[in-house]
Amino acid sequence: MTAVETEAESAAATFARPASRAARSSVGTIIAASMVGTTIEFYDFYAYGTAAANYFPHVFFSDTTNPTVALLLSLVTFAVAFLARPVGSLIFGHFGDSIGRKATLVVSLMTMGVATFLIGCLPGYDAWGVWAVLALCVCRFVQGIGLGGEWSGAALVATENAPADKRALYGSFPELGAPIGFFLCNGTYVVLEMFNDDAAMLAWGWRVPFLLSSLLVVVGLLVRVHMEETPAFRAAQQSQRVVKAPAVEVFRTSWRQVLQATFLVAVTYTLFYTLATWSLAWATKSDAQGGGGLGFSTKEYMTMLMVSVCVFAVFIVLSCVFADRLGRRRVIIGSSVALLVFAALFPLLMNRNVVGVHNTAAAMLFLCLGFALMGIAFGPIGALLPELFSVNVRYTGSGIGYNLAAIVGAAFVPSVATWLSSHWGVGSVGLYLGVMALCCLVAILTCHETRDVDYMQ
Repeated sequence: MTAVETEAESAAATFARPASRAARSSVGTIIAASMVGTTIEFYDFYAYGTAAANYFPHVFFSDTTNPTVALLLSLVTFAVAFLARPVGSLIFGHFGDSIGRKATLVVSLMTMGVATFLIGCLPGYDAWGVWAVLALCVCRFVQGIGLGGEWSGAALVATENAPADKRALYGSFPELGAPIGFFLCNGTYVVLEMFNDDAAMLAWGWRVPFLLSSLLVVVGLLVRVHMEETPAFRAAQQSQRVVKAPAVEVFRTSWRQVLQATFLVAVTYTLFYTLATWSLAWATKSDAQGGGGLGFSTKEYMTMLMVSVCVFAVFIVLSCVFADRLGRRRVIIGSSVALLVFAALFPLLMNRNVVGVHNTAAAMLFLCLGFALMGIAFGPIGALLPELFSVNVRYTGSGIGYNLAAIVGAAFVPSVATWLSSHWGVGSVGLYLGVMALCCLVAILTCHETRDVDYMQ
């Protein structure tokens, strides 16, 4: 061996040792960085969904004399951020695949956090008239832009730092941001409802969760600034596999995977916002207000949601453990079939003519079953979606698929479900969910198993 070769090997070993130590010493940071962002993401969306179902019809649409129309208009503003999310995934996906995961995640979190805080500062319709509604939609759109770059980057931070045989388990950390964010948001609303009457909640109480989100954003930024770039992206940089136009490359080489990703995730969005947003309005509002007259107060139903979301968290982790052992396809196929059965049965649990008024046992069974299936379907997605794409377009590809699913599966779910249930009863909402579950089943059957793919390629 020549002296030059010896020196080269020595330099390579010197470079590799610090990188290896950094990867080992930053595991806690990686977990926190991937989890905190999605926690804030889902916290922000739950805060808006809850406010849109309960407070915004009065705050921003008080000139509408028909309560059902006011609720529908409020829920339509909920869709604005979902329409913006694919735009955000294109913007942040471009930078995530070209300059790196770390810097992109910092900027996406700041964008999302500022927009959420401003929503909490907006005056209502009585003060600004239609300009208040316009400002709400603008803030919601900007929030969606930031959210468009959040999930895929967080999933890559987790899975690109994971051992090959534990990618699904590591991918569960950003997924756990969903129940954690939900628990924090609903807990805030429950506490506010305990100490304030309806007038106080409409006057200022609804703003508190949006303003408090700034604290979570500060924590998230501190964690992300100190995290390392992922090994997979560093390897792509060193081998000069970074592409200049990731979006073009994705649609040129991986359009099929984008479609698969969209319909794999869409059903989880439909199920979640059926459980968390539509059912909240359905269970707490009277027939005249566009609800199902189940007789629950907002505080009661939010408390039940907080209990059932713990089931969601448990099943996320369990499904990811089995996804690492059995493969992603088996778990998703099983969850899709189970969701078809649930879609056929759940209307019985939310029908006042079947279960009566204020039936806590039926409502809890509905929520716990739904969130358990949600956890099984949602858990493996953190690993499966990135595994569908090569490293040089992974941020863009998984982000576009995930955020298109937000439009297909979530953007209009509360509005569509409210309209369906008010015209054809709660059974039509179950049919809607069943169609989305069938689409997921078709999508996963067209996918190859991805558990053993080379994640560095």
